[in-house]
Amino acid sequence: MQFTRRKRRGTPSVIIVSLIDVLMVVLIFLVVSTTFKQKLPAIQIQLPGSATKGDGGTSRNEPLVVTINKTPPHLYLGTNAVSAARLEFLLKVRRSANPVLALTVRSDTDAPLGQFIKVHDAARAAGITNIQTLVKPLP
Repeated sequence: MQFTRRKRRGTPSVIIVSLIDVLMVVLIFLVVSTTFKQKLPAIQIQLPGSATKGDGGTSRNEPLVVTINKTPPHLYLGTNAVSAARLEFLLKVRRSANPVLALTVRSDTDAPLGQFIKVHDAARAAGITNIQTLVKPLP
């Protein structure tokens, strides 16, 4: 027995299949056009300030980044912790592969000065002449 009559549904005013196609195109466009940040080491450091502005580096190659942290382990080559002796060896290997290698030193404000000197000595021993130091400009 049927007490109520079923009402016929009308056609929807928005076609859902076409809406899904449009949303997929927008999603693909957003994924393709998004720029992703280069992943830096997960070491949180406070860069020291400088009153002068550097030239920003003129090397066409990607510089090799050495980070000096205030807590041990102090030295990081990229994202890997290294000792001073191992750093010198790795810099020599990289320098032999790329003669115009640029070295960038990121140092925490409270990092030991001795570690900074060890990095510069290792770079000079490896024959690297293009050494840059990252600082944040003073306001």
